[in-house]
Amino acid sequence: MDTFLRFLYEILNQFFSGIIMVVKSIFLGIKSMFNIPEYIKLITFYKDDFNIPEWILVVISIICLLVIVGAIFALIYFIIRKYIRFRKTIVEQESLLDEVASLNKEVSSLMAEKEKILAMKVSQLGLKPTDEENEIAEETEEVTDAMSSRFPKLTQVDILYQNYKVANYNNSFTLEELVENFRNFAASKLKLYYKTEMIRLFISSLASTKLVILQGISGTGKTSLAYAWGKFLKHDSCVASVQPSWRDRTELFGYFNEFTKKFNETDVLKEIYEAGYTDDIYTIILDEMNISRVEYYFAEMLSILEMPNKDEWIVELVSSSWPDDPKKIIEGKLKIPANTWYIGTINNDDSTFMVTDKVYDRAMPIDINDKGEVFEPKDVDAQDINYSYLNNLFTSAMEKNVVSEDTLNKINEMDDYVIKHFRIAFGNRIVAHMKKFVPVYVACGGDEIDGVDYFIARKILRKFEQLNISYIRDEIDGFIDFLDKTFGKGKMKECEEYLLRLKKLT
Repeated sequence: MDTFLRFLYEILNQFFSGIIMVVKSIFLGIKSMFNIPEYIKLITFYKDDFNIPEWILVVISIICLLVIVGAIFALIYFIIRKYIRFRKTIVEQESLLDEVASLNKEVSSLMAEKEKILAMKVSQLGLKPTDEENEIAEETEEVTDAMSSRFPKLTQVDILYQNYKVANYNNSFTLEELVENFRNFAASKLKLYYKTEMIRLFISSLASTKLVILQGISGTGKTSLAYAWGKFLKHDSCVASVQPSWRDRTELFGYFNEFTKKFNETDVLKEIYEAGYTDDIYTIILDEMNISRVEYYFAEMLSILEMPNKDEWIVELVSSSWPDDPKKIIEGKLKIPANTWYIGTINNDDSTFMVTDKVYDRAMPIDINDKGEVFEPKDVDAQDINYSYLNNLFTSAMEKNVVSEDTLNKINEMDDYVIKHFRIAFGNRIVAHMKKFVPVYVACGGDEIDGVDYFIARKILRKFEQLNISYIRDEIDGFIDFLDKTFGKGKMKECEEYLLRLKKLT
């Protein structure tokens, strides 16, 4: 045992002697580095032998040494400072975690207290506390399910409509009555005044396409018209304020965040999803839709809404499905409901982009350049309207008020004239729109030729703006004479007014 103790003493002595030598060497090294008298002694020893250039080098050498020493001290300072900040951050994080844990305990305590209070209230009403506890548990479970889903907003819609039954409102109005009811509602309830002709055009546009464009000078009530339509239907319009930064469809629907594993749902997506549960009418307003290029963010919807088979109106939101996805998202895809309209407002000024033919050909533009005159309206309340009933009214109007053969022949003559003199033709898509728009316009109380006149002015003659006006100026008077001769003197009022405005631009 004595032998081992001697061995242990010697080995520990050797080890700690090394540590002492390291510490002593560091101390002696620092002492040597800052031994000012020794530096003075060296300079004194060599000073008589230095010439002027060598003295300059001596000064430079001393300055360099001082810089090195300063850099060493600065490095040590920053290391210590960084360490202190790091420690402070760790302490703050630990403090926050402790605070969060404390708050969680308080929340749990408050929830337990709340359940006890609710149970007491229920017992006073003669109900069993256990029933109330079960109800609270079910509500808590529903909220938990919604928050855990990657589509929390859409899952909440599922929960809200889980016991919903489609309502039948037993509507019985005609399209002409709908025009007057909406006009009187806007005036009596919202103090928004529109001419009967404007409402007639608006309803007819809804029949011809899912995308309606309200355009004109600022302050004439473009957004207000779409807003009033939502109020009239008891479903507030969903307003999407288009931003200059909108570049793709994610601005409209949202996107899947790979970091949070959640889908960033927009209000537009929620509105579309909710519409799929009902037979009501929904409206989405694309406010100032041309402040960014419409084709960037709405191109996919333009293509989808043009498909004749509504079962093919499908948009892919995510590439794959999850078990807890909302009910109406099948394999990551959502069906766009037919009971939703998209109404865009446009201001034509230097801050906006030009709307291209691709958009205009698929939409119905309405010009709003005049303020409606104030009138004494009937007091009309908002109405519950079934989409299926309104759609049947549109279909019935298209069957009963088919554009006459005589009018179609005149339109074909006009098409030939425009091709010959202006090198512009309009396709089958525009004709198909007209065959929907004009019959409904007639059912709303309008005249067939007036409907054709407005449609041609907004959908066909608008294409003249793409031409060099100075080259077609001499052809405009001849075209006006052709319209008077073919359709009747002064019958094509909208077309002729548009052509005369165009002529003034040259």
